[in-house]
Amino acid sequence: MKIALFAFNGDPMCFVHVLLNAFDLKERGKEVTIILEGSATKLAQTFYEDPKAPFAPLYQKAKDAGLIGCVCKACANKMGSLAAVEAQGLDACGEMSGHPSIGRYLDEGWDVLTF
Repeated sequence: MKIALFAFNGDPMCFVHVLLNAFDLKERGKEVTIILEGSATKLAQTFYEDPKAPFAPLYQKAKDAGLIGCVCKACANKMGSLAAVEAQGLDACGEMSGHPSIGRYLDEGWDVLTF
């Protein structure tokens, strides 16, 4: 089973549930990826620039585990976080008018959950 977690909400209290579920699913033997969209793209910058921010260590752990699949290029650009995304070596994807395509993930056999 492959599960793509699309995080749109930039509230850290919401995003932490994406991270926790990603680790839980991985521990259960599922293939999992996180896609940051919308205002959640700003968190990539926040956690990168302030490693002591709430949930930043968990974000770093997810990043180190390869769970961050991509960050929306258009939204990261709009939120001012594209440079931080690129500095971290994260994939900025935008095959759908600058945004990641949920359809692509479905075509590749991923189950999609949105947060």
